[in-house]
Amino acid sequence: MSFDYDLFVIGGGSGGVRAARVAAGDAGAKVALAEEDRYGGTCVIRGCVPKKLMVFASGYSVAMQDAREYGWDVTPGGFDWPRFRTRMEAELDRLEGVYRRLLANSGVETYDARATVQDAHTVRLATGETRTARHILVATGGHPVRPDIPGADLGITSNDIFHLPELPERILIVGGGYIACEFAGVLNGMGVEVTQYYRGAQILRGFDDEARGLIATEMMQNGISLKTGTNILEMHGEDGGGIRVKATNGDMERFDQVLFATGRDPNTAGLGLEAAGVTLGRRGEIEVDAYSQTAVPSIYAIGDVTDRVNLTPVAIREGMAFVETVFKGNPTPVDHDLIPSAVFTQPEMGTVGMTEEEASAREPIEVYCTSFKPMQSSFIDRPDRVLMKLVVSKETRRVLGCHIVAPGAGEMIQLAGIAVKMGATKEDFDRTVAVHPTMSEEIVTMKSPVRTA
Repeated sequence: MSFDYDLFVIGGGSGGVRAARVAAGDAGAKVALAEEDRYGGTCVIRGCVPKKLMVFASGYSVAMQDAREYGWDVTPGGFDWPRFRTRMEAELDRLEGVYRRLLANSGVETYDARATVQDAHTVRLATGETRTARHILVATGGHPVRPDIPGADLGITSNDIFHLPELPERILIVGGGYIACEFAGVLNGMGVEVTQYYRGAQILRGFDDEARGLIATEMMQNGISLKTGTNILEMHGEDGGGIRVKATNGDMERFDQVLFATGRDPNTAGLGLEAAGVTLGRRGEIEVDAYSQTAVPSIYAIGDVTDRVNLTPVAIREGMAFVETVFKGNPTPVDHDLIPSAVFTQPEMGTVGMTEEEASAREPIEVYCTSFKPMQSSFIDRPDRVLMKLVVSKETRRVLGCHIVAPGAGEMIQLAGIAVKMGATKEDFDRTVAVHPTMSEEIVTMKSPVRTA
């Protein structure tokens, strides 16, 4: 059977674009890609990139205060949100252009239209055209969801936060995951009065307990009103503007905005996948094997739409493994073990490997941990604390987990992640000479465990 393309990719995010251009450029395949919105996907357009720019912007409020304490004659002014937003939007436009050029230069044919799956080898475009392909790769990502409560339509999601015409004076953030906590810190740093509700006992569920406990403490110390064990019962719009929120703890408060960061679902609705024979999970995620292959042999899926590890670099790795498997004759399973990651809260967290809780449930461990005031904060009597933590196997001495809460933790964990991925032992860390004076030197100078489990 003759096909229009060797590969048709649905979705122009980081994973889909990487798979498309490598399949076309390196493997010589005839490739097409369809994207119904903007190229770059969640990460570039409404996720990692604009969020990190907002993290940078929000950090200058504290930096200016610190500069005065360090002897600089600094007079802080107000934060100009429209000016920042205009520059941020220009940067996102530039990056989208880069993505488009990468595809064009690799010989990928692009369609600016929604694409759905008609059958195992056919894609239907919103324009009414159909195209056939030997292989179809679904890389449609995910989207934020609103909770099922009265008045939820009055709130916004992380997709909307970058496009606000002006910053609110008071905002309620609902959720306790990394997106909620990151935006709480960002908006607080930009001068917004932030309240955060989370229904659980502690924010950042799934991360190391000690690390997330320190982050919660620091967030509250920075002025965020964090209320755990709390959720919204109902919301009502007010005549003069704003939203009246009734909470499960009895609070009744008015906010200018309510931001829901209560989870994300895969973008599979209306794609025709189930009719084509693809199996979906409970939340709509595409079920795939270790090679990203679905129940239909010619259809594969990568990235957040599979709900495996929802991180941009993971989607890119999955796309590369797909190309190796399908177009280069080198079957390559996706490696989801020991993935370093960062949470851009204030302070940041970097983590790789198992938490103390996960490791202790599996085997006997030693925990090496220290929390202290870093030199930069101590000098000006700021109360900020950082944390360095290693979780070590008693039997093998391997470092099973590394957790850092500190400014620049994301940069630190990238390098620590290499050592942990290689199987470094605690003694390997001990043999490494410290870089002084740094915060991270504590990672190689902790000699005695603080506890065993």
